[in-house]
Amino acid sequence: MILGITGGTGCGKTTLLNCIAEQGGLILDCDAIYHELLNNDPALLGAIEARFPGTMENGILQRKKLGNRVFSDEKALKDLNKITHGAVKAEVLRRLAGKPKFAAIDAIALFEGGLAELCDVTVAVTAPEEDRIQRLMVRDGIDRDYAKRRIDAQKSADWFREMCDYSLVNDGTRAQFRDTCLAFLQRLAIIEEKTKGETL
Repeated sequence: MILGITGGTGCGKTTLLNCIAEQGGLILDCDAIYHELLNNDPALLGAIEARFPGTMENGILQRKKLGNRVFSDEKALKDLNKITHGAVKAEVLRRLAGKPKFAAIDAIALFEGGLAELCDVTVAVTAPEEDRIQRLMVRDGIDRDYAKRRIDAQKSADWFREMCDYSLVNDGTRAQFRDTCLAFLQRLAIIEEKTKGETL
């Protein structure tokens, strides 16, 4: 089974991914794959620099500089996504070539990037906006305004819910959401339901 996971940044998709990894699933984190490609794919870097001059310094992409260019410009963001989606999908297909028994593709652009068509089941992970802002500020060391602009540049929670087969809401503690994720994986028969009295 290939499970597609999507949702806005800061929603807590990592918790679900960790649960899947614990069950031996192959994790395909498209954000991580994208960053790996930025380090070893000269063609991708060249395409980004050609469209967004000045965002490369000494062969290294300046992410915050690029972010400032695209998060407030819808056309620029579409152009960046067009450049990156093809490269990421090609790498995902390469990693799936070994035909793992169970894999999870984590991608904010699961549908736009053509990755949903590779999945048997899709799930949206959503969370209240304020929770997301606080998580981004802590996780990425950015200020509130930059965190909010990143969120505002993405699809709404309603959009993700409507597009996916299932949705999980992360509006409590990390432990509570972990329990939600484990119950969801049991529902999909990815992990066996625990017997009465056995802790997860």
